[in-house]
Amino acid sequence: MRALAVGLTVTAALVLAGPAAGARGHRAPAAAARGHHAPNRASARSPRPPAGILYIRGGGYGHGIGMSQYGAYGFALHGWNYRQILAHYYTGTAIGQTNPGQVVRVLLGSGAAAFAGATRAQGKRLDPNITYDVKPLANGQLALVNQSTGKRVGKFNAPLTATGPGPLAVAGLGTYRGSLEFRPASSGGVDTVDVVGLDDYVRGVIAAEMPSGWAPEALNAQAVAARTYAITTDVAGTFYNLYPDTRSQMYRGVSAETPATDAAVAATAGQIVTYQGVAAVTYFFSSSGGHTENVEDAWPGAAASPWLRGVDDPYDGAGGDPYHRWIRRLSLPAAARRLGPLLKGKLVGIRVVQRGASPRIISALVNGTGGTTTVSGAQLERAFGLLSTWARFTVTSAASGHASAAGGGYGSSDAAMITQIKRAYGLAGETTAPRGLEGPSVVMP
Repeated sequence: MRALAVGLTVTAALVLAGPAAGARGHRAPAAAARGHHAPNRASARSPRPPAGILYIRGGGYGHGIGMSQYGAYGFALHGWNYRQILAHYYTGTAIGQTNPGQVVRVLLGSGAAAFAGATRAQGKRLDPNITYDVKPLANGQLALVNQSTGKRVGKFNAPLTATGPGPLAVAGLGTYRGSLEFRPASSGGVDTVDVVGLDDYVRGVIAAEMPSGWAPEALNAQAVAARTYAITTDVAGTFYNLYPDTRSQMYRGVSAETPATDAAVAATAGQIVTYQGVAAVTYFFSSSGGHTENVEDAWPGAAASPWLRGVDDPYDGAGGDPYHRWIRRLSLPAAARRLGPLLKGKLVGIRVVQRGASPRIISALVNGTGGTTTVSGAQLERAFGLLSTWARFTVTSAASGHASAAGGGYGSSDAAMITQIKRAYGLAGETTAPRGLEGPSVVMP
């Protein structure tokens, strides 16, 4: 995905790319210059940068802890096997073994509940071709109702367990292996939980987290990381331990199963990442930007973990990674609105004062005409809607032709960065974007 269609002025806007697993086939829509008319050829002049622009140049997508999925793909393309990939991202670890059939419990949803494919519910025979609604009753029991006839099949104490010879279909959610458990929800609906064997669960995770067409060794690494994460984390639900989304990891059940990802589960059956013989939490994320982060620096207050250290990630740009490098561009008034109470007076600049093992920001100063505020990288990420805390900030002023370095040096100089930015946006008479500035971008006038 390109950074911006060249030659457009500041009123253009691009949409942000989607998550890593959905990046395939995404294209940046053409930016529309609102209200702009082609100038008279005789009077046309080279475009000039507007006054008061905050440029944000960053890298990566996600928290930066553990395994970069794009980086793992890059290592696989360079001949690394999954054991080498996992050992690189999780420092000092080894591959161990766990029971692939142990049960995990995934909260699929809360609200209306209906299912099909089951032959039994709490000992009562069911027709697998019929869809049954599960209704909460005032006395805390659950009623099972034939959806087509409206006839009640029976009343049951919670939890109500439905089983069948194959995967069960959950209305509005998908088809899942294992059994289904239903309980009255505090919201007034029904909680639906998938009780499923570990490796059957992993079959529904891999392609939801990583494109199934990626190199087999990358899929193998994702299988082991997902399996390990499932048994080392707990969302503290009283009757479930995982969510089906990024609060845990993406899980889409049977719909996510493919021959390639099933092969990855089979090739790594029961394998997990261990540190000193104990299963280690295996955080992972989309793109590192070129270097991962120490857990305690990414999440201030978190305890340091010896296997979650920042490491070089030389192949993170593999596969056309749209998140490896990105640029945001905001007018100073727009930046001020986003900063809100973090800004005192008018925005002068943002200066980074501490970074982690990578260029991710630990702390920075928001400089305003009315004073300075100390902020965290996470606060800046939220305020500007950034993809990560890996960022540098530069303020330009067309009136004075001055580029104010506001992010602290890391890598190339800020002056060079501004030259590249102007070229990328067609502000210096260039017609092509310079190498290294491709990536998702949002322009906010």
